[in-house]
Amino acid sequence: MGHRNADGSLDLAQLRTFLAVYRAGSLTAGANAVGLSQPTVTAQLQALERRLDRPLFERLPRGVAPTAVAHDLAARIAAPLDSLATVLGAADPHARAEPPVLLGGPAELLAALVLPTLAPQLAQGVRLVVTTGLADDLLADLRVGKLDLVISSIRPRGRAVLSEPLADEEFVLVAAPDLAARADPDRLRANDFTGVPLISYAPDLPILRRYWRHVFETRLEAEPALVIPDLRSVLSAVVAGAGISVLPRYLCSRELAAGSIVTLLDPEDAPINTIYLARRVGGPGSPHLDLIRSRLREVAGIWRVCAH
Repeated sequence: MGHRNADGSLDLAQLRTFLAVYRAGSLTAGANAVGLSQPTVTAQLQALERRLDRPLFERLPRGVAPTAVAHDLAARIAAPLDSLATVLGAADPHARAEPPVLLGGPAELLAALVLPTLAPQLAQGVRLVVTTGLADDLLADLRVGKLDLVISSIRPRGRAVLSEPLADEEFVLVAAPDLAARADPDRLRANDFTGVPLISYAPDLPILRRYWRHVFETRLEAEPALVIPDLRSVLSAVVAGAGISVLPRYLCSRELAAGSIVTLLDPEDAPINTIYLARRVGGPGSPHLDLIRSRLREVAGIWRVCAH
């Protein structure tokens, strides 16, 4: 089959396949999006590259990275192809429903702040499939098309991902009132934890070490009494008086207000971490995806209030 139609135009099927791979960030995900086998997708892309006499993608260990030619081509064809798909979908009574939005993020943040604020969108017919995990893993899935949006506690890097800051989470050193009365900040600064157990969500004490470095200006040297990889469980243990820990304020604001835990220090310059909303460059256009993005940006101000 030639690389042009009889009227000299580029092959529409090849352009659709190209756009699917461009948006998905991988041949496999692109093939799934257009309902073709991966060999067929590869053949169509190779034909299009021969027609343009330029490479469109750089093959990576995980997925593909678009070239400058691909970015330019996608910018020119995305809107017309999306419009055509909308027209065809409206004319087809058997057209598929809007696909679910694939959202990833930290379990605690999703549970405490994100999912409750998305209830109005679900009532409008938006469907969500949520994945929790570490930021690096979620961003890797975003790049290859396994996720549409990621709420990340680290700033995404690379040309394949766009990100925008949503809110800052503030970290606080907390304990149950009885234990707080025995916790001397000067002893804590000196790494003396006699009678004051440490609770951490990871063995290497990442949040605790950051707090000690930022507030006490010293390196934390200690062994945690309890390690549990869920900040909500860390909070439960602190409320029970099992030890002290550092938590994001949004997660323990109710317990602080109720007095079941207290802050050991209230530094003027508390450590913070910026939360980002990330999406793929050239990701698929979707009304439901746009609704979720808009809602998350809208409520980011509310999160800032909750965090302080």
